[in-house]
Amino acid sequence: MPDYSKPLPTPDPITQPFWDSVKAHAMQMQKCAHCGKFIFYPRAVCPHCFSRDLKWTPVSGKGKIYGFTISHQKVIQAFANDVPYVIALVELDEGARLMTNLVGVEPDPAKIKVGMDVVVHYDDVTDAITLPKFKPA
Repeated sequence: MPDYSKPLPTPDPITQPFWDSVKAHAMQMQKCAHCGKFIFYPRAVCPHCFSRDLKWTPVSGKGKIYGFTISHQKVIQAFANDVPYVIALVELDEGARLMTNLVGVEPDPAKIKVGMDVVVHYDDVTDAITLPKFKPA
């Protein structure tokens, strides 16, 4: 595995099950047993109904682009070689939204559309961390 010099998440007891599932290439998210909504980012309380009865549940990894931007700035040196790159807000079929990168497509607004179907792409960046990115379906 090549050296990875970009910022990495620091899993904690609440987020660890998410990172473990992504590492296993089988993404799971919390689902509220009370209201039935999927939740992202991981937390101790459902933001919709305030229940603490959250269960880790597999998700399809399929979704749609909810919004996106193309970064052309070398603001953070670690990302300088990636410019331009796509930052996307993806809404999973299960309803949860997550901020991610769109890969496998040219960073051109003519080739990326809100509502475009995407699927998770597991990027094994280190032995310990896999990042969920998305690519066109």
